[in-house]
Amino acid sequence: VGEMSDDRQINAAVATFSRFLEENGLRKTPERFAILDKAFSLNSHFSIDALYHAVVDSGYHVSRTTIYNTVEVLVSAGILLRHNFANQPAQYERISGVTGHHHLICNRCGKIREIRDPEIDSLLSSRHFGTFSPLRSELNIYGLCSHCQKLAKKDLTKVTK
Repeated sequence: VGEMSDDRQINAAVATFSRFLEENGLRKTPERFAILDKAFSLNSHFSIDALYHAVVDSGYHVSRTTIYNTVEVLVSAGILLRHNFANQPAQYERISGVTGHHHLICNRCGKIREIRDPEIDSLLSSRHFGTFSPLRSELNIYGLCSHCQKLAKKDLTKVTK
């Protein structure tokens, strides 16, 4: 199954968000939809701070609190996912309908790389957990990226000389 096109994804997200706001008695403000649009324009994991700068740089004058509150509504609406990787600030990403993506997280620099592994996905989908019905799973693997491994070797060389 291929990924939905960006236009179809954003249109589906706008419709879902609009319906969620109506059902929960929340106002449909231009700022909320601008924040949604910017969240979908960021193609990787992002922090509240990165989203704030993207929204402000596009000409909207909103507070960090507005960004944070809107992101929380987008998480509640099932449009964005929140990740808490190690000791980093929360990271967010759009839900794309693509299954089987997991995260490699560098303990040193905090870089996050997405990976796909059909074998892991197959194993997870074949598991049964009694009466519990899983909707999604997330696998985070912590270690050192290649760049930080090189830096660690240099640091070790300095210490041993």
